[in-house]
Amino acid sequence: MEGFYGRILEIDVTRQRFRITPIGDDILGHYLGGKGLGSYLLMQFNPEKISPFSPQNRLIFATGPITGSPIWGSSRYGVFTKSPQTGFYSESYAGGKVPEAVDAAGFDAVMIFGKSDEPIILGVCPDGVTFYPAQDIWGMDTFAAEDAVHERFGRTLKKGEKAGAVVIGPAGENRVTFAVIENDYWRSAGRTGVGAVMGSKRIKAILFRGSERRKLHDSEGVLQFSKELANAAKEHPVVIAFKSWGTANMVERTIRANAFPTRYWSRGSLARWENINAQALHRECRVTPRACARCFIACGRMSEILAGRHTGLKIEGPEYETIFAFGGLCMIDDIKEIAYLNDLCDRLGMDTISAGNLCAFAIEASRRKRIDLSIDYGDVDGIATLLHQIAGREGVGNDLADGTVKAAKKWGLEEIAIHVKGLEPPGYDPRVLKGSALAFAVSDRGACHLRAMFHNPELSGLFNPDEIEGKAAHLIEDEDRLTLMDTLILCRFYRILYPWEKMADFFGLVCGIRTDLEGLRKQANDITTLIRRFNLREGLKSDDDQLSKGFFRKDLNGIRPLDEAQVRKMVQDYYRLRGWNTSGVPV
Repeated sequence: MEGFYGRILEIDVTRQRFRITPIGDDILGHYLGGKGLGSYLLMQFNPEKISPFSPQNRLIFATGPITGSPIWGSSRYGVFTKSPQTGFYSESYAGGKVPEAVDAAGFDAVMIFGKSDEPIILGVCPDGVTFYPAQDIWGMDTFAAEDAVHERFGRTLKKGEKAGAVVIGPAGENRVTFAVIENDYWRSAGRTGVGAVMGSKRIKAILFRGSERRKLHDSEGVLQFSKELANAAKEHPVVIAFKSWGTANMVERTIRANAFPTRYWSRGSLARWENINAQALHRECRVTPRACARCFIACGRMSEILAGRHTGLKIEGPEYETIFAFGGLCMIDDIKEIAYLNDLCDRLGMDTISAGNLCAFAIEASRRKRIDLSIDYGDVDGIATLLHQIAGREGVGNDLADGTVKAAKKWGLEEIAIHVKGLEPPGYDPRVLKGSALAFAVSDRGACHLRAMFHNPELSGLFNPDEIEGKAAHLIEDEDRLTLMDTLILCRFYRILYPWEKMADFFGLVCGIRTDLEGLRKQANDITTLIRRFNLREGLKSDDDQLSKGFFRKDLNGIRPLDEAQVRKMVQDYYRLRGWNTSGVPV
């Protein structure tokens, strides 16, 4: 089938063996690439109810049928596994330039299982994989490790080859359950602990290299499509906003809605928010827009701190989610200090959303005398020390390294703990944005804003954020379209430019498949149902499709408590529209 390689690389790191297996057009035609194919392989090959750190837990890298093509927003890869953070389905995506090297190795997916006795580097190329020792880089931070891999192998590249490394840091080595996989220094497959699974297999890095290209059905048509899109979209207000200010522009939007989670989810606004918004970032740093490959939006902020104790620090970011996690939840009102903590998380290899949530949770635990830790809101150095302790699993950091659920149980703070399915939430308060409450509750990977991005229409006023009627139908519409985007794989920030009809055009130009809107919706629904069956197999119950007790607290400052019955009604509406029974089981 055009648009696919028709090959899967299976790697057994225990025996240091591999095999290349064909994958049929029937599977590719139905599940496509990315999220669809990765989820199919996970369901087929993962034994039921194994530990996420079991050698038999598959770690699957997948690209999509448009990766490596001229399609804008297509430089993405996905990682799929069973999450050590939630015990359920895990997916995470990253951009940058490395995804094109992942794809140039010439496989629709790379599936890794087993566990090495010693730290290793995998060298993946069109002929298979080579196993290299990695004792000399085990323990390095992510930046140093990425540099070391490229230094070791960069000289052996053939003309025309693309090469790129994905790495883990100390957090992944120590199986911190929210450890990330990083590439291009600042690009992270950042949620649900994929880096911890990679570390459990003793894989420090994977170098992808090759010069393979997918055969497109209509190469000239793809080029023309991309040219027309760029010409039409360059003056789009969303494109201009991202290029001008990046995701930090969301700070003011959520503040104005009283939906900027602050002081560990007890308030909706930060008093000195002007010190951590997009304008503050541009004022305090030398900022240059930065783009992934195949991108004209350039949402990234390449930032260099101009003054103060971190003068000269360079980082791509901070993004909105990092600003919320450390600026809001931990109440740090200096964008330079948030950038410093962001840099620490990047080097240690841990997700900033979960890290900020957990540091704020530890501050609450300290204030309530549940743990012996001297730390408070706004304490940058105390938080920095705690981040190192989490990555090294030292002291209180060892409790936090296993995530909110286990820490809350040990500390007796389950009544205030904030999570969904064990995953700490992003920076959109679901007590204010009711559609986001539903999106968090039913997300297959736990509290997540990216599965449907429902906060955007609520913040913009397209939907009444306080209304619950009709939210399930709107969520499914957005969720299905974004499922297809993750299957192709496409960057989320292109969602406004790629409605259903445009994605139908992709399939015709890239794969030679002509499909209508209902056909696309069915494929998306089938993928969602497959993932639901995986989670049910792993022990998911309908009670897991609910927000944790901490969201229903009454002692809030200026925020109405969430109504549990309202959330349950929206969840039942969602089940019904998905064609599932009242327990959330597909029928």
